[in-house]
Amino acid sequence: MASILDLLNSDIGKTLISGASQQLGQDKAKTTSAMSAALPLILGAMKNNAKTPEGAAGLLKALGNDKHGGGILDNLGNILGGGGIDDNVMKDGAGILGHVFGGKEQNVANAVSKSSGVDMGSAMNILKVAAPVLMGFLGKQSRQQGVSDQSGIGSLLGGMLGGGGGQKEQSMVERLLDSDGDGSIIDDVAGMLLGGGGGSQKKSGLGGLLGGLFGKK
Repeated sequence: MASILDLLNSDIGKTLISGASQQLGQDKAKTTSAMSAALPLILGAMKNNAKTPEGAAGLLKALGNDKHGGGILDNLGNILGGGGIDDNVMKDGAGILGHVFGGKEQNVANAVSKSSGVDMGSAMNILKVAAPVLMGFLGKQSRQQGVSDQSGIGSLLGGMLGGGGGQKEQSMVERLLDSDGDGSIIDDVAGMLLGGGGGSQKKSGLGGLLGGLFGKK
């Protein structure tokens, strides 16, 4: 099953990172770091939502929309290679983020900003770009695998997160969404995103996933 690392390391991932870096005027390394934090956090929030029948049904309905059938993956060069990021993509991204994060997008953007070094505005825009691309990837995967129920979408999301269910990702997502946005929670999550915080987290969950991507231990 394709994982988030497969997406990031693919031609699609490279186009996404280089295009977002260029359009947002951000250092490519920082954009890579921010995108590599944003995608698993969005996935983790989707998996959290899909724990309920209603949440799973809503996600399946969105993935069944032609807009999320995977066409965006074939058009990334045009979307991110012109004079600005397509407004429709950004609006779709904002809508997806509002749904999966339940109005706590600022907390998530703050954590992405702290973990990557990009400013808050760029972190939010990276999340807005990442969300429709991720939905396109999931929509394509769900069609190929015939995913049609809560169990199937849960397995698809868990497989993409890796680590046998993504418990660390769930912990971080839940802390972000439950927090009041105070700095201590954001700092803790940002530290976990960078793979810090002790031996038990080193090679598991999101810290290990991002550590593997950036060569951290």
